[in-house]
Amino acid sequence: METGEKLKEIVKQKYGEIAQQSKETNTSSCCGSGCCSSEVYNIMADEYNNLEGYAPEADLGLGCGLPTQFAKIKKGDTVIDLGSGAGNDCFVARAETGEKGKVIGIDFTPAMIEKARTNADKLGFNNVEFREGDIEKLPVPDNTADVIVSNCVLNLVPDKKKAFEEILRALKSGGHFSISDVVLIGDLPKSLKNAAEMYAGCVAGAIQKDEYLGLLHTIGFKNISVQKEKEIQLPKDILENYLSKEEMNDFKENKLGIFSITVYGEKANKSCCEPGCCD
Repeated sequence: METGEKLKEIVKQKYGEIAQQSKETNTSSCCGSGCCSSEVYNIMADEYNNLEGYAPEADLGLGCGLPTQFAKIKKGDTVIDLGSGAGNDCFVARAETGEKGKVIGIDFTPAMIEKARTNADKLGFNNVEFREGDIEKLPVPDNTADVIVSNCVLNLVPDKKKAFEEILRALKSGGHFSISDVVLIGDLPKSLKNAAEMYAGCVAGAIQKDEYLGLLHTIGFKNISVQKEKEIQLPKDILENYLSKEEMNDFKENKLGIFSITVYGEKANKSCCEPGCCD
């Protein structure tokens, strides 16, 4: 496996290329599980069509869930979207938080930031902003957000513990997150783990489901729950790019599970005996 910084460069380069393409181009090589496909990053997307605030021009088909649908956003909330891409989830979040709220999208791919800002300008949104930054070191002060959302991005981050610690830091006391992500049950074959395309496609960077949820508990989040879960089927032609026939048989027999999950968690309220809690 590559170093953390090398993996970040792989992801940045891949998603920089994707930012220059339309959704139609991104999805033209991926017609769903078990069908023809030559890419991985777009086989898990859910449909946003029925969500208020959905902006088709900002949807690149890169997600693996609908975290904003489960995020319990209230009017006036400050919402942060991690890995905001072209702005799709930010615009859905804005519909929930309203004109008195604020939405901050954070992405470390410059081309995505540029695309998102262009989309926000076209829509005339003055309470949605996009910041270039690393999820392992978020460009926001402590206690900024009422709600944090993210769609199929945290699994791309090499240091997931640091990323979740940053989420905890950025949330206000009593704030919460809703994150859609990819997790595993069982181990990926080594050839898949070492494939840069699979990493940028959110699969090889995923960790075990139990480890993922355990990490959230260890860091200190409360009331953790899985809001939605679905199994992901990798298209046969993708597997054939990386696995021999023997490995393919082992892969099926081992019943490796690749799942999209939407996870909810809360930052504990400070008790009134803690310094600064009543400032």
